[in-house]
Amino acid sequence: MGTGHGVDTTSEIWNADLAPVDAGHRTWRWIHFAALWVGMVMCIPSYMLASGLIEQGMSAWQAVGTVLLGNLIVLVPMLLVGHSGAKYGVPFAVIARSAFGVRGNKLPALLRALIACGWFGIQCWVGGSAIYAIGNILTAGALDGAKLGWVGINAGQLVCFFLFWALHLYFIAKGPESIRWVETVTAPLKILIILALLWWAYDKAGGFGSLLSAPSQFGPGGAKEGGFWAAFLPGLTAMVGYWSTLAINIPDFTRFARSQKDQYQGQALGLPLPMAGLAFISVAVTSATITVYGKAIWDPVDLAGRMEGIAVAIGLAIIVIDTLCVNLAANTVGPAYDFAAIFPRAVNFSRGGYITAAIGVIMMPWKLIESTEGYIFTWLLGYGALLGPLLGIMLADYWLVRRARLSLEGLFDLDGPYAYSGGWNLTALAAFVLAVLPNIPGFLHAAFPAAFAGVPAFFQAIYSYAWFTGLFISTILYAALMRRPAA
Repeated sequence: MGTGHGVDTTSEIWNADLAPVDAGHRTWRWIHFAALWVGMVMCIPSYMLASGLIEQGMSAWQAVGTVLLGNLIVLVPMLLVGHSGAKYGVPFAVIARSAFGVRGNKLPALLRALIACGWFGIQCWVGGSAIYAIGNILTAGALDGAKLGWVGINAGQLVCFFLFWALHLYFIAKGPESIRWVETVTAPLKILIILALLWWAYDKAGGFGSLLSAPSQFGPGGAKEGGFWAAFLPGLTAMVGYWSTLAINIPDFTRFARSQKDQYQGQALGLPLPMAGLAFISVAVTSATITVYGKAIWDPVDLAGRMEGIAVAIGLAIIVIDTLCVNLAANTVGPAYDFAAIFPRAVNFSRGGYITAAIGVIMMPWKLIESTEGYIFTWLLGYGALLGPLLGIMLADYWLVRRARLSLEGLFDLDGPYAYSGGWNLTALAAFVLAVLPNIPGFLHAAFPAAFAGVPAFFQAIYSYAWFTGLFISTILYAALMRRPAA
């Protein structure tokens, strides 16, 4: 009983990384949360969200507005779920035990972890691509070569991917505090770099007028006339889904909060406006590339490689550092805790991080991000169909069923109030499955259009709202089926 919280430290579902954080280690103030979010927001995949919407046909203001609205929406569950971490000092995978059971929490932990592994791999691919571009500049293109069969990339790209991947292992070994330090230090630098990129766009295009006045392709006479809503609705869902991973496991960070006020203020300041600001810069820069290069370049790594002089090497080096910081914070902490919760006796934070890194390679992330269609409408929408139901169940359990009151000891007790049936809450499992089912036909159509061309339009429309659909169904079902128990 060494935690000071009455928690049984001999339980097979306890380890030191999952234990409640004591008051002495709850040191994160609002500035730390704001810096964390600024650091995570200012990254290549975030940049590619708005530029991808431009490529799909939106005007500048439509794209920026879609990103801002999506982030305002996801901020709400982010703060509500973050409350549990700040109040009880335990990570997401432990909080999930109240809804799914002391053993059933392995399901949401595994799903969240696997999605984070995909993101970990995507960020490693972005960072590796920057290293590859630097290497080609220094060697006059010596890294170029034929693709390696089914792998889909060449040997130089693969080596650079693994080089960047290996950089993460040092920080994984050092633990989450080292990640907070890196984000706090580098966040202001990232803002300056992004503003410099905006100045480049302004200078090359001769001002913002032409960049921001370009009409939408959905307007009268446009190439996609009348198709705005067909692009906006899945686009908005994708924007919400982008951070829905963090909305679920935000307790992994808020457990270190000094107070609820700190996590509320820090997240409210650090997420929506910086995302909208980055979207504006992304739109302006992507529009400027049409003027400068004759085509829209939505990938900033590709853009940096086209620039001239020392700016190329500096820009690409900054991308490497930035991507490393973001990947550590957004895609390492969460799954590391998740794997520790799934195998508490065998896996600690560091080992969970190493597992994340290994799976991130196996998922071949370069295939997930090779097109805006695949990135936004298959990857982001697809995992939103899984995370929406998980989030709905967690919100319903914590706020509607238990009124924000949990038994901390019970979260680590195999025979306590969250034992349910052999450690699994069958009600939560039923609500999850029923909330996911309506989105499956639409996902299959989006991911494999040739094989599932006959999916009815009704299911395709439901899939456009995948995250919202799953969240709504699971919240209603879980709250209706669960009678309010005593915590």
